[in-house]
Amino acid sequence: MPTIARNAAEAVAGIRDDSTVLIGGFGNAGQPMELIDALLDGGATGLTVVNNNAGQADAGLALLIKERRVKKIICSFPRQSDSWHFDAAYRSGEIELELVPQGNLAERI
Repeated sequence: MPTIARNAAEAVAGIRDDSTVLIGGFGNAGQPMELIDALLDGGATGLTVVNNNAGQADAGLALLIKERRVKKIICSFPRQSDSWHFDAAYRSGEIELELVPQGNLAERI
């Protein structure tokens, strides 16, 4: 029988540096914000993140990028008007982008 985590911190406790993390949602819609906050608190760095996009504004995945926790993002839609943390990290060479069409991304997952 699967183990059910008691809280967000316990759910992400096994995520270590250089892990690959699949994060649901598109933009901020559907992102597991509490789990992302727990991941930030956990301190893991060098993450490869798989998501539909590269975060937006100052919430969720964008915060992981802002805090320089993500070394690579695999997504189908990296840019929008408020994806400034991804834009800055990408332009400075601090994050690698693997751009994958959305259908192919779903198949790969």
